[in-house]
Amino acid sequence: MASIKVKFRPSAVADHEGTIYYQIIHERKVRQLFTCYKVFPHEWDDKRSMVTTIQNSERKPHILSIRERIRWAMERLTKINRKFDKDGLSYTVDDVVEEFNRYASDYTLFNYMESAIIKLKQNGKVRTAETYIVTLNSFKKFLASQASKDDYRNQEDIMLDCLTSEIMEAYEAWQQGRGVSPNTISFYIRILRAVYNRAVEQDIIEDKNPFRHVYTGVDKTVKRALPLATIKKIKALDLSLTPSLDFARDMFIMSFYLRGMSFIDMAFLKKSDLKNGYITYRRRKTNQQMIIEWTKEMQIIIDKYPENASEYLLPIIRNAGTNERCTYRNVGYNINHNLKSIADMVGVKIPLTLYVARHSWASAAKAKGIPLSVISEGMGHDSEATTQIYLTSLDTSVVDKANSIILKSLC
Repeated sequence: MASIKVKFRPSAVADHEGTIYYQIIHERKVRQLFTCYKVFPHEWDDKRSMVTTIQNSERKPHILSIRERIRWAMERLTKINRKFDKDGLSYTVDDVVEEFNRYASDYTLFNYMESAIIKLKQNGKVRTAETYIVTLNSFKKFLASQASKDDYRNQEDIMLDCLTSEIMEAYEAWQQGRGVSPNTISFYIRILRAVYNRAVEQDIIEDKNPFRHVYTGVDKTVKRALPLATIKKIKALDLSLTPSLDFARDMFIMSFYLRGMSFIDMAFLKKSDLKNGYITYRRRKTNQQMIIEWTKEMQIIIDKYPENASEYLLPIIRNAGTNERCTYRNVGYNINHNLKSIADMVGVKIPLTLYVARHSWASAAKAKGIPLSVISEGMGHDSEATTQIYLTSLDTSVVDKANSIILKSLC
């Protein structure tokens, strides 16, 4: 078992700050692991081997921050030592230092999440990777905002095992102060929790449950479905003089026609997916195969636009050789922006986005008395196991008939 102690080396210059370091002794060999923490001699308690401060000192926050970092480092060094002993293999003091330095490099929150993002992209889970990126950027902004407050690891990064309940509560409060919705805050925190739990599963850190005092649920959102009468108004608008609004309206209506298909699935529908009067594709979110009858209403919208030079069916990603995901995001942003103007035209008070088309199709189906199981199949839901057991034997023609009933209501 190695001996690990915290030490203080005074400066050779009087009244200057000295350096904190860790002394590691194993099998009569000594290594000194220096830190970047500097304190004055009167701020070091040699008997207790710890930094100390005067109650009203201006340096108190700085000293307390150093004390906390030292505690974290000692916990990691002790854990490394115990792991080596538990494995029963011979090791040197250099092995302890090397493992500590590797941990400090690989197991920061930022580095660990960035590695996870790379793996998600390699596995084809691009959308999930994007949500990790958004969450990571949010947390980076939070740490940067705390520079003059809590000095979390100099705001550059934070070790996974340094995530505490206090930090997560501060992150939640910071988001609330910026006016972020509870569901969005909860979404970010759930992703951070998933990353943290993965590190626990890999035995990188011990579970200290830093998320126990923050909200990780999902609140009911404001109703975002439009009645069929409003959908008909949007469909009937003469937008021929404003092509950008016309296109936004067409993609909104196309999403509705396609049983509330999500925009990402619309954007990446291929021409080859349309065969013998049916669209066959897999949902990006769940990988569930979907089959939708291609109707004359859908063809009318397609015929308004020149055929794409790309392999995609709808006029969203139109040119080959472009950054497809960037194009999809930009087009989606522009559509949602233009839908706000369309909402004003028809007197819609709720924020009108492409996602409203999905809610509206489900609402219209329910209003027509279509069974919940059929609606679930039509939208590609797979969250309820009991429903899915039943849906495995459901004929797709039942859903197409339901969609036909809805589309006729718009005529």
